[in-house]
Amino acid sequence: MDLSKIIAISGKPGLFKVIAKSKNGVVVESIVDNQRFTAHSSFIISSFEDISIYSNNDDYPLKDVLKKISESSKGEKCIGHKSSEAELKKFMIDLLPDYDEDRVYVSDIKKLVKWYNILQEAKILEELIADAEEPTVEDASYDEADGTKATEGEKEEKPKKAKKAAAKKPTAKKETVKKSVSVKAPAKKAAGRGK
Repeated sequence: MDLSKIIAISGKPGLFKVIAKSKNGVVVESIVDNQRFTAHSSFIISSFEDISIYSNNDDYPLKDVLKKISESSKGEKCIGHKSSEAELKKFMIDLLPDYDEDRVYVSDIKKLVKWYNILQEAKILEELIADAEEPTVEDASYDEADGTKATEGEKEEKPKKAKKAAAKKPTAKKETVKKSVSVKAPAKKAAGRGK
């Protein structure tokens, strides 16, 4: 499942999956109870793909934070969102020692652990983490044919082959287009001059 399809809606408890676009917003389905409704454009919607946790260095994308929580809790539920403020802060420091304590409030930590537990209970957390880790097409070290990563020597060869193949295809198409244009154009001109 695509991380951008998971959203939080301000003022609505739980998490939602985007099902379809509608005229005035998006149709969403609750991950908790599977009820559907239209989230109108006036709602404040946050996509999981756009959420990150502030740190003193680089901010952490939510997908990376969810992965860290999953690893630390061994794929099981983590601390509850109703835990004490001290427990929630300790959990966050253990998870991300350099998180920005001035900008990440206890209410944010509560949301984070609540979201994690909802996704874990719905059995879609592993799928989200796996999809976030899949190599992209831009990753030159990934071989699409057999789904494996290339070694350092192979990395250099594969882009060269791809460039040669890409260079040949457009050339062949251009020649075909030129031939068809050059055959049709004189015939029309000759017919026009003869009359």
